[in-house]
Order: sequence, then C-alpha cells, then structure tokens
Amino acid sequence: MDDIHYLECKILLRPERFFDPHQFEVYWHKLGLIAPEFKVGVTTNKDGFKRQVREVLFYDTPDYDLYRNAFILRKRTFYTDGWPEPEHELTLKFRHPDLAVAAAVDVVPHLSGHADIKFKEELLPLKDSLGGMRSLYSHNCVLLSPGLVLNEGLERITTVFPELAEHCPADKAATISLVNNLPVEEVQVNVGSFDFGHGLTAKATIAVWRDRATESAIIGEFAFQAKFDRYDALHAKARERAEAFFKAAQTRAPEWVKLGATKTALVYNFGKQLVASHEG
Repeated sequence: MDDIHYLECKILLRPERFFDPHQFEVYWHKLGLIAPEFKVGVTTNKDGFKRQVREVLFYDTPDYDLYRNAFILRKRTFYTDGWPEPEHELTLKFRHPDLAVAAAVDVVPHLSGHADIKFKEELLPLKDSLGGMRSLYSHNCVLLSPGLVLNEGLERITTVFPELAEHCPADKAATISLVNNLPVEEVQVNVGSFDFGHGLTAKATIAVWRDRATESAIIGEFAFQAKFDRYDALHAKARERAEAFFKAAQTRAPEWVKLGATKTALVYNFGKQLVASHEG
C-alpha cells in the first residue's frame, strides 16, 4: 500500500457569499478570529489576496462511467493577466472512502515524462450537519501538458492509465467529453498558512468556482493542506488541533458553509438528477 503524504481539510462555502472580491478577506478575517482559541498560528501571505484564475474541465463518458467507479479526470489551465499558460495540468484521481481500496489502485501512467503521484486523506464536513468530519482517500496522478488528446475516447485513455480498464467496466469504444458541457472558472487566493504545532503546518486557500458561460458562482471552498513524510508519524496533538479547528470553522461561521457535496459532485449534478458515486 502507498503511504499517505497529504492531509487536506475542505469546507464548501455558499456561492452567494462571494458577491465581490473583498469577501475573500472577510472570510479569512473570521478564520483568524477562530484560530487562536485552538492555539493555531495564522500567517497571511504578503500577496495572499492576489486572485489567480484557472479553467477547470472534467471529462467522462456519456454515462459517467469514470465517476460512477470513483475516478475523476480533470484538466486545469492556468491564466496569467487574462491569457492561458502554454502548459496545462491533467489529473486522474481515484477517490474512495475506504483507505485500502484507494491505496490499492495504481494511478502511475504508461506515458513518458514526469508524473506527480499524490496520496491524500481529505477531511470533509458531514453531509447533513455542522461540526463533524468524514474522510475520503484520494490517489492522484498529476501530469503536466501530456500529449494526450482527451476526445480520442476511453480506449486511448486506458492505454495511458491501465487501471481504468481493470476498475472501470465500461465500453472501451465510449467517447470522452466535457461533463455537462460545463467549463468552470476557478478564482483562488493562496491566502496564508496555519501552524498546528509539532512541525505540522498547512497551506490555506480560498476559492470560488463559476460557470464560465454565465459567470455565475457555483460554489466556494476553503481548504488547508499539510504535507508530511510519514502518515503514522503525524503528531497526535497537532492532528487533534487541526481537526478541532476544522470543526470550529464550520460551527463558528455557519452562514458560510454549504453542506452535502463535493465540488466535483456539483459539476456532475449541474442541473440534473443525482449521479451515484463513491464520494459518500
């Protein structure tokens, strides 16, 4: 089994809260008032409210075979001063509530070039109440500008990611296309960091996803992520402090929190009935 090297905590935020850019600062200020109660150090980056824009596209078969089998195929394009960067980021993610199941899926691609493999535990609020948490385990492969044309179909994708053929029982002749024809515009601030003590620090971001066609907000998100060498070496008190702060961020600012889904689930269910998945 691969070892987990990332702990990422995520809280979805109500899209209507982001009615102007200043709201990033408003929410961060609220978090800054909560953190000291739990002896969590807060650092705001010098350019922490500089807004970065990315286009996020999800691809799947017409029957959503990837997502129904716990896979996510995502392309991200970064923008600088309104112009797309020449390189993009392609991610294949297997996300599941069972640690052993997630660890057993090999996302290493059969493709030349560097692949960044990341195994994460993602902590999310409970689906129906504030102040709790649940875990999803995410096995990711991130490729930078791979020579892979996504609309060539599932058969071509499975030659690059053979695990898809084993774990995704779908017609290999199936086409791959943009999910719900929905291009997402992500506006994110890399706002700062938290120090939970005992060497555990986490980078914090706040983001809002918008429908690029209408510029209407779909969802917001607050997240903080820590990286470490060994999962079993995480200091117990530091993790407890991170979890307590994560729960308090939900209960102390309830008017900001959106329960019940993930960002990916919202894209898949955009204007449609619920699509079954393993996201819990």
